[in-house]
Amino acid sequence: MGRVVNTDNPGKRRSALMRTVAELLRRLVLQPAITDDAKDMVAQMVFCLREIDEGIDESARAWEKRGYWMKSEEFRGNWMWVSNAAQDLARVAAAGDWSQLAPMLIRLMPKFSDVNITKFTRDSSTWTGAYARLLKEQR
Repeated sequence: MGRVVNTDNPGKRRSALMRTVAELLRRLVLQPAITDDAKDMVAQMVFCLREIDEGIDESARAWEKRGYWMKSEEFRGNWMWVSNAAQDLARVAAAGDWSQLAPMLIRLMPKFSDVNITKFTRDSSTWTGAYARLLKEQR
């Protein structure tokens, strides 16, 4: 019997989620106002950032198993911003304080500058209903 290889690793999931957030950021910048669609996009960003944060420990543990403690800690340090960004966006969305959104998006842009987007590949089904899910979760 052959070796079983898990192709759904944290790095691939993180890359896909980073791509989703990068597309959402670019779409949000194009929004003239905070619409229901924009609220859903912000909420979906929160969910994606949370999922990225969950995968960070999984990746770091893989380094630790090999004895690369410093590399593991450096990796965690490089991704510390994700949890804070998710919390900040969730707070703004739950409170409906949309005036705080633009500065947050501006701070997030550099984190996604290396994600090359020549064509949008995510459609509205990716984020539709996310704001309602986030509000329900906050209760």
